[in-house]
Amino acid sequence: MAPQTNQAERAVAAAPRAVPARGASAPLLSIGQVLSKLTPEFPDLTPSKLRFLEAERLVSPARTESGYRKFSHTDIERLRFVLTMQRDHYLPLKVIRVQLEDFDAGRTEQLAPPARVGSMLTGERRLTRADVLRESGATAQLLADAVSYSLLPAADSYGEDAVVLLRALADLARFGLEPRHLRGFRAAAEREVSLIDQALEPLRRRKEAGSKARAAETGREIAARFEQVRSALIRSALDRLER
Repeated sequence: MAPQTNQAERAVAAAPRAVPARGASAPLLSIGQVLSKLTPEFPDLTPSKLRFLEAERLVSPARTESGYRKFSHTDIERLRFVLTMQRDHYLPLKVIRVQLEDFDAGRTEQLAPPARVGSMLTGERRLTRADVLRESGATAQLLADAVSYSLLPAADSYGEDAVVLLRALADLARFGLEPRHLRGFRAAAEREVSLIDQALEPLRRRKEAGSKARAAETGREIAARFEQVRSALIRSALDRLER
C-alpha cells in the first residue's frame, strides 16, 4: 500500500476545482446555511460534524460578538475539499490537514479534490450488472463466481467498488487465482470490521458534540492501520519466500 501522503498527492494532482485564496469577499453564512449548501452532496454532514472539523483545525469560521459561527465562501470550499477527500479517498484528517497547511503557507498553489465518481456511503452511482461487466472488462462467469464465493453480494445493481473488485479479479485470473481461492477474504474483512466496531464503541457512547464524527474518523484511521499491517505481513512473507 502506498503511504497516505502519496495518496493525497495523487488525489490533489487530479484536480478540477481549486479552493479559492483566503479573503475572497462574499456574504458570511450560518451553520444552517452551510448545511443547506453541502448536505445535498454530503448527506451525513451535521452541525456536530462541522464543529468537530473546526476543533480539528480544518476550518476556522469567523465569530459574531454573540459567539455564532459565520462561514465564508472559502470556508465552504475548504469543507467541501475535506469531506470529498474523506468520502472518496478515505484519507485520515491528519493527512488532509497537512495539505491545507501547505496551501495556507503558500507551499501549494491550489487544493483540488478529483471529480467525484461515487461514495461508498451514500449517493453513489448505481450500475446494472451489464454496466459492471462492461466497465470492469470481466466476464459474466467471473461475476457469478465472485457472488458464489461471497466477494460480491447477489444484486441487480452495484456501486463503483464492484467494478474495482472485478477488475482486480480479472487481473488475478491471469495468474491462475480465481474467486474460489479468495473466499477467506470476506471473512477476514468482517473480522476486521468487528474489531473496528469494538474499538469505536466507547466513542459512540459519549454524548458530547462531535462524538459521532470522531468515531467515523477513528474508524478510518484504524482501517488504514490494518491495511499497513496486512501489507507489511505480506511483504515479510514474500521476503522469506525469496531467501
